[in-house]
Amino acid sequence: MAEPLVRIARVSKRFVLHKDKSLKDRVLYWRNREKSRSDFKALDDVSLDIGLGETVGLIGHNGSGKSTLLKVIGGIIEASGGDVYRRGRVAALLELGAGFHPDLSGRENVYLNAALLGMSTADTDAVFDDIVEFSGIGEFIDSQVKFYSSGMYVRLAFAVAVHSDPDLLLVDEVLAVGDEPFQLKCMNKIRQFQREGRTIVLVSHSAEQVADVCTRAVVLDGGRIVHDGGVGEGIRVLRDGYERDRLANEGSETGEQRRPAVEIASVSVTDAAGRPVGGQPIERGTDLAVTIHARVVRETEWITGFTLQSTLGHAVYRLNTEGLGIDLPTAPGDYDVRFAIPSTNFGINRLVISAGATDGAGEPITLLDPAGTLDYADDPFGAGVVQFAATGTVTPTVA
Repeated sequence: MAEPLVRIARVSKRFVLHKDKSLKDRVLYWRNREKSRSDFKALDDVSLDIGLGETVGLIGHNGSGKSTLLKVIGGIIEASGGDVYRRGRVAALLELGAGFHPDLSGRENVYLNAALLGMSTADTDAVFDDIVEFSGIGEFIDSQVKFYSSGMYVRLAFAVAVHSDPDLLLVDEVLAVGDEPFQLKCMNKIRQFQREGRTIVLVSHSAEQVADVCTRAVVLDGGRIVHDGGVGEGIRVLRDGYERDRLANEGSETGEQRRPAVEIASVSVTDAAGRPVGGQPIERGTDLAVTIHARVVRETEWITGFTLQSTLGHAVYRLNTEGLGIDLPTAPGDYDVRFAIPSTNFGINRLVISAGATDGAGEPITLLDPAGTLDYADDPFGAGVVQFAATGTVTPTVA
């Protein structure tokens, strides 16, 4: 087996939190300074191997340790315990404008940033025009970067990083700063790196972005790895954590108030004749009915609906009662909310159903995910998220 490009062995990282930031706090803690400090464990016994050519997505809740782990991998911060091994040239795009000096021009910062990434002046000369073209900075390349917008910052920083010929590219959430055309350009560059066999570690809060480009997902929760493997399963683990936290936030309520105002008991899918769908692949053009079986526990205004998504978490179709102009009963009781979907033609073999309810202001009440699956027959002609009874012809071109 090939030696991994990155090996993280039982790594931990602690930060000291200081409470004596004001004069009042310093007076309060002056007799015992130890009480003014507390340890925060950002990473706890993390072990991880990343092989050559992998694209790994680091995902998790805010504060779960994703960015800290990325900085430990890049050598930006030192681990409190454990060992970190790396091979090859590393390009890290971790913070907006990191490695840039505000009083230097864009041109000067390109050479400074490239030097920090291990490039010689001759190496930078060879790719300088490509960096400027990729970033789209144009005539502003000779302006001081302190006058740049946040988008210009990240475009130039990313351009330098991807033209440094890295073996390992570390990318934090900074890509969210760029505009849509630049984000597309970045994703295309990442896919080019994948084809070239380079290794990429990406931190993102976008499950769809991770599902789109990553070959592996690592889910962090409270500084520990709770999943390392398939992207689809990783996204499910992440969303289960979101739901767990939501329920925990409701745990301070007592008695009947602990129950959500609306509960989703189950979801059933039938064909036009009312027969349950399952057992056999669903054919193109089948009429379906999705029925959400809900219980209103306390009088409330509510909206319900469902989502069909791929096993990797890509949303394929969404529908809710608000979109259809349906007013739901507010009185406590059991209700069946039925959605008719005529002539379905999904081209994805397996779709995962989730169903939920929100209040009148759109705040989440409850979520059932997954609520079931739909298996569709293979598209005999094409590929994609939908399928058609396609035909084709060829005729001679008339001059």
